[in-house]
Amino acid sequence: MTTTTQAVTAEKRNGSAQGGATTVSGGSTGATEPAGTRGRTSIADVVVVKIAGMAAREIPGVYDMGGGLSRTIGAVRDRVPGGRPNVGRGVKVEVGERQTAIDLDLVVEYGVPIADLARDVRENVIDAVERISGLEVVEVNITVNDVHLPDDEDPERPVEARVE
Repeated sequence: MTTTTQAVTAEKRNGSAQGGATTVSGGSTGATEPAGTRGRTSIADVVVVKIAGMAAREIPGVYDMGGGLSRTIGAVRDRVPGGRPNVGRGVKVEVGERQTAIDLDLVVEYGVPIADLARDVRENVIDAVERISGLEVVEVNITVNDVHLPDDEDPERPVEARVE
């Protein structure tokens, strides 16, 4: 666990983040307070997961997200009628009172420079999470689990017989 992740974990333990939700603004009560500050705002961990997942998928060169088993289960779930794609697959977050740390598991397209892709994903995720949630992103760790080759699993393409 990195030092920044440990800081977020300690902040979560000591702060008001309980039950998977984080208080972004403590707010105040009373009729004399401005309307915009009356009450608390809490953000559930799953919200940060979804924001980060959507932001990572926006970057060209990201083929899929998650490890092998989660992608297999996700592919089955996606084929079930009424099933929705899981935008949080391949995303793990630790959310503190004011900060978050994010881990992403990616599958990249063959030929895409991985270092450049990781930088673009990291920048987009940090921008989206900070802009939408108001939380400070202390780190985005990226693991590339696989490379999607052009000939991999193309269900639209018929399989050619090797012998006649």
